[in-house]
Amino acid sequence: MSISPGSRWDTATSTTTPTIYQLRAWVHGVSPLIWRRLLVPAESSIAELHTILQTAFGWTDEYLHRFVIHGVEYGANPFAGPFRDDARQIRLDGLGLRITERFTYHYNFTADWQLNLRLEQTLLAAAGRIYPRCTGGRRAGPPQDWAGPWDYLERTQPYLVFDAMLRAADIISQLLDADEEQDWASVGVHRGELAGLAPLLGLEHFDRQTLNQALSQRGTASRGVA
Repeated sequence: MSISPGSRWDTATSTTTPTIYQLRAWVHGVSPLIWRRLLVPAESSIAELHTILQTAFGWTDEYLHRFVIHGVEYGANPFAGPFRDDARQIRLDGLGLRITERFTYHYNFTADWQLNLRLEQTLLAAAGRIYPRCTGGRRAGPPQDWAGPWDYLERTQPYLVFDAMLRAADIISQLLDADEEQDWASVGVHRGELAGLAPLLGLEHFDRQTLNQALSQRGTASRGVA
């Protein structure tokens, strides 16, 4: 999922100010909204946008995916047969997207996670600013292994979240009360259970700074407008 040196992402060597697409992406079928606002170089490929979205929503690219843009599919969907175009060769600025226009991204076809994306505006790259970057968002991305929006809504009922908080507090209390000899045994017994509770405990967590640090590893600084 890394970007190779000298790719079209190297806007620092450009002689003109690169164009940036401001995209809003949100998870379809989930309320309250899980969303991100992303600044993406317009010259990015569809394949690179896939990588950005995986990072933005905390997914790890373990499942097949596809974009649907103007009725054309791009990505990796074995049910659709061979794609007409190579997603690595199709740039966003070559798709003729209009301001406010929407398209979709689908991931893990069994679960049918869908992101709706809207082009909010086009901008000029700021000098020294690293792209891609996130400028806003809310809530943690849904676990990619859960069975889609309906499963997410079922699992995150308020009473289940409350029960998870109580159970986590009880486990932590037990660990704090354990004597030194019991510590390692207690941690081993409860590690798996705590890992299972983690998604419910972190539903509202969104760390834009950490996300931008991850995105910065896939981008370069721009010599855009000061």
